[in-house]
Amino acid sequence: MADDLGDEWWENQPTGAGSSPEASDGEGEGDTEVMQQETVPVLVPSEKTKQPKECFFIQPKERKENTTKTRKRRKKKITDVLAKSEPKPGLPEDLQKLMKDYYSSRRSVIELEELNLPDSCFLKANDLTHSLSSYLKEICPKWVKLRKNHSEKKSVLMLIICSSAIRALELIRSMTAFRGDGKVIKLFAKHIKVQAQVKLLEKRVVHLGVGTPGRIKELVKQGGLNLNPLKFLVFDWNWRDQKLRRMMDIPEIRKEVFELLEMGVLSLCKSESLKLGLF
Repeated sequence: MADDLGDEWWENQPTGAGSSPEASDGEGEGDTEVMQQETVPVLVPSEKTKQPKECFFIQPKERKENTTKTRKRRKKKITDVLAKSEPKPGLPEDLQKLMKDYYSSRRSVIELEELNLPDSCFLKANDLTHSLSSYLKEICPKWVKLRKNHSEKKSVLMLIICSSAIRALELIRSMTAFRGDGKVIKLFAKHIKVQAQVKLLEKRVVHLGVGTPGRIKELVKQGGLNLNPLKFLVFDWNWRDQKLRRMMDIPEIRKEVFELLEMGVLSLCKSESLKLGLF
């Protein structure tokens, strides 16, 4: 009886007990699931290793930005520099300094001293309040008398030197109140040939010449313009172009001005027969 009851009791036990084979199989599957869950954190270190790579790609970008910024800061245009500088009237010392800087590598110390011009050969400089007509009236109050006594051809009494043909036309229009009945000639290269200007100077008496230093220098070289009767040489000193450059800030113009000065202008200044003005 006891054995029969024991067998019945054993058969009626629920499945899933720890001693049954099926239960052992189920526990095995559970163990594999637990082991798979435990292997998931192993992937974390591989993700951490990606972080330095992200930092590595960021650094070159920052360097490129820094290099571009430094390059942009180094590029300074003349226009930017001149825009910050306040306009100042030209002085005789400015011309003297430019001459020394230009000839310092070409002349000896003794020759540089010979280039120094006396203060007496300079006219009163423009204080930036004058128009061209009012300035010319101030530096040449006896213009009418000089104009009437002038009768030599191939020469002028007054030369006004500027940087371009367009600026020369502007100056001619702005000096109407001063010139009166005086004859004016355009001395620039744009649309006008040298031989045509030589013929005009040979045919009639001219009192005023307005133009660029390159064309004036060429006329003197070819004998079409005689500088000996010249009494006044005025530089369009303070005017600035669209790039805020003055006439003497342009290397090509500056070179032509000094070459023209060597073609007899400096000797006339030292003899005090010619006066220089900075408008």
